[in-house]
Amino acid sequence: MRSKYTIFLLFVGALVIIEKENNIISRVSDKLTPRQTPQTPLYPNGSVSVLLTENGSYSSLSELDPVFKRLKNRLENFALRFQHQVDNEQSNPRKHILLMATTRTGSSFVGEFFNQQGSNMFYLFEPLWHVERMVTFEAKGASTVAASIIYRDTLQQLFLCDLHVLEHFISPLPEHHITPSLFRRGSSTSLCEDPVCTPFVKKTFEKYHCKNRRCGPLNLTLAAESCLSKQHRAIKTVRVRQLESLRPLLEDSRLQVKIIQLVRDPRAILASRMVAFSSKYENWKKWAVNGEVPIEDEEMQKLKGNCENIRLSAEVGLRQPSWLKARYMLVRYEDIARYPMQKAAEMYRFSGIPFTRQVKEWILKNTQGSKESGGVYSTKKNSSEQFEKWRFSMPYQLAQVVQKVCGPAMELFGYKLIEDPKILTNRSISLLEEKVFHFTYL
Repeated sequence: MRSKYTIFLLFVGALVIIEKENNIISRVSDKLTPRQTPQTPLYPNGSVSVLLTENGSYSSLSELDPVFKRLKNRLENFALRFQHQVDNEQSNPRKHILLMATTRTGSSFVGEFFNQQGSNMFYLFEPLWHVERMVTFEAKGASTVAASIIYRDTLQQLFLCDLHVLEHFISPLPEHHITPSLFRRGSSTSLCEDPVCTPFVKKTFEKYHCKNRRCGPLNLTLAAESCLSKQHRAIKTVRVRQLESLRPLLEDSRLQVKIIQLVRDPRAILASRMVAFSSKYENWKKWAVNGEVPIEDEEMQKLKGNCENIRLSAEVGLRQPSWLKARYMLVRYEDIARYPMQKAAEMYRFSGIPFTRQVKEWILKNTQGSKESGGVYSTKKNSSEQFEKWRFSMPYQLAQVVQKVCGPAMELFGYKLIEDPKILTNRSISLLEEKVFHFTYL
């Protein structure tokens, strides 16, 4: 914004200088123009040719007046348009929304709330997937810090519409800024609409192709131009571990970043992961049968670490430090599942972005799905039934283990602990406390 005002002031200064030069030229022209005598040749309009140009021909200074006036008018019109643009951005500034979650929290479903906003929104689905795959980190110490810095800096460039930053991480490397390999391209409406959707190219395999139309490989330059043309930008990611690591991003004066942190009952997350990634949880299934679940197991420690990261991030956000004032919102997936329209309206109000008819229609259409609809990555759900489905698939022994390692996070978010296996499958007993998380609207 500062640079825009600098440019505006330069144009104003240019107008002042041109005005002064115009007056000087007019005065010089008056002085150089001799009094009208019979010997002085006159032009039809009465002006006198007195200025010798470099090529030896004469040109009247007074003839330059209309040129300067036209230039002055053009600069004045440009300044007015520029000021109108500045005023418009001040009254309706560009917003940058980061949906921060973990896997199997319903983030793909909630991300669609912004993807469906319409022509004013540029939405990216999990662009950090490429970063995570290309750069290998251990889940400890300095490497975790290094990962968070790379994630943050990549998000910063993407919010500024520098999509070429992804070329460092996409494999195989894009050629001439074109790639058929962007992860889940079809989950971003902006990457599948004109002019980003280029003509389809035969014999070019694109694993994550657009869903509703056939497009050529993704041109990242066209995608960046589309991003720049949009009023608002949103990114969904499950790869940011700590909210604190994003502080420089929120303090960047070029951006208006707002964070929406999505959480879900850790027991439901584990139950969902055991379905979506069943091969990784063979040992867990054996433990559930035998009734022995080792707390020291590596996967169990990962679960504990994830719960701690989520809790610590939420505690920072709910404290509302100065750098997060009016820029953080905590939402439970279970509340969205029960009241999708109400929660979507709250998220849009917090974001400062219009809650459009397209979004409302999508929510109505996609929260009334049948029991058979969708798959593990589906965004179409019977949401009022979906959020408690895990209670009838998770063994009580595993639920107890999750409660042991994730107890503090569950308490913060209002998820009730179970001490009786009969309660787990008793749908009449809610495992969700009615809890209100306060956040500030601008």
